[in-house]
Amino acid sequence: MKPATLCWLISLLVVSTAQAQRRRKIDPCANAQSQLEMNICAGNEYKAADATLNQVYKQLMAMLDDDEKLQLKEVENTWIKYRDTNCEFVADQYKGGSMRPMVQGYCLADMTKRRTAEIREQIKERKPK
Repeated sequence: MKPATLCWLISLLVVSTAQAQRRRKIDPCANAQSQLEMNICAGNEYKAADATLNQVYKQLMAMLDDDEKLQLKEVENTWIKYRDTNCEFVADQYKGGSMRPMVQGYCLADMTKRRTAEIREQIKERKPK
């Protein structure tokens, strides 16, 4: 094999490997096409929103005295029950359908993101100015 051909083949291999790595980094949810993929993406979005909520919740807890911590725990437990029950209701309009998990996942994610924003506002209000 000629050196020029060998160099060309190596270059082609390097470029195709780089392109394959870039394709793997692309968000699979951006092109979800099957209902299963969309259901998984909704679940992942909820998990990410819940992780953020937990971080922000811990920040607020760190700012509170013992009585306020107990009060916030009670509020949060009540809110979680409301969120879960509400999203069950929203998703149940698709009961028995394959898109029900997606609807429930996005509902949970949306409500969780809104709760995170509320807690962030409470943190801002409690910070000394």
